[in-house]
Amino acid sequence: MRESAAERHDRLLELVRRRGSVRVSDLAGQLGVSPVTARRDVEALAVRGLLDRVHGKVSWPHTEGAPGVPAQGIPGGGSGGGGRELVLGMLAPNATYYFAEVIRGAHEAAAAAGARLILRISDYRPQDDPALAAGLVAAGAEGLLVAPGWKEPHDPVEHGRWIAELPVPTVLLERRGVPGGALDDLDRVCSDHAHGVLLAVRHLTGLGHRAPLLVARADSPTAVAVRAGYRQALDALGLQAPRPVIGSVPAETDPAGFEATVRALLDAMGDGEATAALVHNDVDAIRIVQRLAELGVRVPQDLALVAYDDEVAALADIPLTAVAPPKHEVGRYAAQLLIERLRGASTEPSAGPRRHVDLLPRLRVRSSCGAPRPGEDTDAPALQAATTAHP
Repeated sequence: MRESAAERHDRLLELVRRRGSVRVSDLAGQLGVSPVTARRDVEALAVRGLLDRVHGKVSWPHTEGAPGVPAQGIPGGGSGGGGRELVLGMLAPNATYYFAEVIRGAHEAAAAAGARLILRISDYRPQDDPALAAGLVAAGAEGLLVAPGWKEPHDPVEHGRWIAELPVPTVLLERRGVPGGALDDLDRVCSDHAHGVLLAVRHLTGLGHRAPLLVARADSPTAVAVRAGYRQALDALGLQAPRPVIGSVPAETDPAGFEATVRALLDAMGDGEATAALVHNDVDAIRIVQRLAELGVRVPQDLALVAYDDEVAALADIPLTAVAPPKHEVGRYAAQLLIERLRGASTEPSAGPRRHVDLLPRLRVRSSCGAPRPGEDTDAPALQAATTAHP
């Protein structure tokens, strides 16, 4: 199976975390890629702030102390507890696509508070999450930001109970447990993906299209939330889906499945059932537009299209209108909430009511939907937070 760029980036980041620093000239051999690919990967990760590149070497940003352990505090900042530095642990499924911004937001909030953030990556292997979290606690983390490596709908049930049993304060990131389950009593900060889908559907219908077709993955909590949000959006607007959801798969690992996705979309267009589509995620959307162009279908003239994630949508040949979850703000707000819990615990055992915080995505309007309506806000709506307190 061919390795994706995101998987290769994760290997590169893990290598740098373990080694502390690596010469760029040595990376190609260690990663098994060409020197050109290694340099391109380093540049992409450095631009995103995930690596520091100085004098022919790459290193983990702001590394202090032991190699491979990022110490991201502010000198002299302290935690407010007699000058002692507060240590936060963060478990994420990857450090590149989507979660790079979540990590950066948490890092910035920790640094601003004079705290140190240490990170471990699960590579979407939920069975490894408990050991990784235990490793963070053993390394000194006094509280945890946890985004489990769930991929399947049943993963919260099969691989979630351990989170409620952690011995330190914990905030869930971009993850929801089973309603009424043990994780409902934890703090959590999430993007409201249902609202993001509603923005996309409302925008497309406002441009004169009937209900858009959904083309979506089914391999992550975000994908599951987008699919559920699609049903909710259609119900809220009194619309019917033109066809069942078309499943999407990565073109690089399943080219035949990807081609079947494109053909299913073409069939819906040919039957007059769809003139617009919402596609999760950005990478799939860009590849679908490219393949449609090869087959003579023009975006936006023949098909209006909105992508979901807004990681690289703006860089497509035809810049893609996209729903942008507030990834950076999710990480920042979660870290601030965890720091509040840790600092409040010394004076107030309960540290206040638990919070479930939903942050609203934005719709970023670009070229792939055609001309917006007169007066259309090209970055709407403003970020808002809906907070529910749970005792």
